[in-house]
Amino acid sequence: MSRPEDTLLADVHYDDVEARKYTTSSRIQNIQASMTRRALELLDLKTPSLILDVGCGSGLSGEILSDIPPEEGGPHVWIGMDISPSMLDVALQRDVEGDLFLADIGQGVPFRAGTFDAAISISAIQWLCNAESSETSPQQRLARFFGGLYQSLKRGGRAVCQFYPKNDVQKQMITSAAVKAGFGAGMLEDDPDTKNVKVYLVLTAGQSAVANTKSGDITGVVENMEGVDVVDNRRQGRSSGKGEIKKGSKQWIIKKKEQMERKGKVVKTTSKYTGRKRRIAF
Repeated sequence: MSRPEDTLLADVHYDDVEARKYTTSSRIQNIQASMTRRALELLDLKTPSLILDVGCGSGLSGEILSDIPPEEGGPHVWIGMDISPSMLDVALQRDVEGDLFLADIGQGVPFRAGTFDAAISISAIQWLCNAESSETSPQQRLARFFGGLYQSLKRGGRAVCQFYPKNDVQKQMITSAAVKAGFGAGMLEDDPDTKNVKVYLVLTAGQSAVANTKSGDITGVVENMEGVDVVDNRRQGRSSGKGEIKKGSKQWIIKKKEQMERKGKVVKTTSKYTGRKRRIAF
């Protein structure tokens, strides 16, 4: 079965007809509501928060955020960004409570550093796995998105991205991009090994300012959940005290390449010759 993201860009696929059809489908409304509530459970917000809704579409998930009762930590204030003008137009017609922003997440997240307490994304980031032209790549788009998302979150802030990976390669590509941007990452699957499997990438943006707690670490959210795979490379390669990575070494070069990739720049592929010393020519 073909997937829309394999053939069309999101703003082309979700034209006026598709946007209206998507929003009025009771089946989609129920699925969106269920996945948004699951994302909120993983965010574990205790107080009303400012949330970024990535790929907000017509505001179906945003409505859930606005309706969370005080006893469950709400209601939340949210800002939605989406690439489809038609989807945002439907959201405006439905008079959703959140502010709406037309933007391509593959070009980054254009908000001031530390703006948001948390972020959610429902059924959106898999669209980044397809290049829109020969001049860009999925890796570049993912690097710009996760790099911008990391900067826009307060330290200790969390993001939950529900998505539909085509295969394990896409799943790994997305997770690796998030970790390279600085996130601690946890992967959770609901209804695994079924055609209705739903994948949630749970991210934490560094340590919380609150000392002696796990509130800034993803393990504090998923430690009692089954079927969770935690990936956290933020501290790998770091050494205590002096004598860190030597400038000019292979590790140093690879680290610099990763920094350039996070900025969306094209770098040469790492090989066995990377960082290799050349013979002195006489």
